[in-house]
Amino acid sequence: MVDKDDLREQFIEAFEGADYPVNSPMDLVPALPQGPGTKFESGDFSMTAMELNTKGGDSQEFPYDDVESLVDDIMEGLENQGEI
Repeated sequence: MVDKDDLREQFIEAFEGADYPVNSPMDLVPALPQGPGTKFESGDFSMTAMELNTKGGDSQEFPYDDVESLVDDIMEGLENQGEI
């Protein structure tokens, strides 16, 4: 079972260091601890940042002015795709 609150915190921690506003997923890469290979895990959910962009990216609407709105859309995209 995925702990959505834990997963949300992982996303915030990983993406909060980006230089906002961000205009594309590539603007987020420098903030990630292991770049596109940064892994997010909770319960039976495991996905790298690169996979996250392809599986949850349909709900993202760049640019983003802050980490909260970005993470809201990532979570919504993953839910809509049945990933969490």
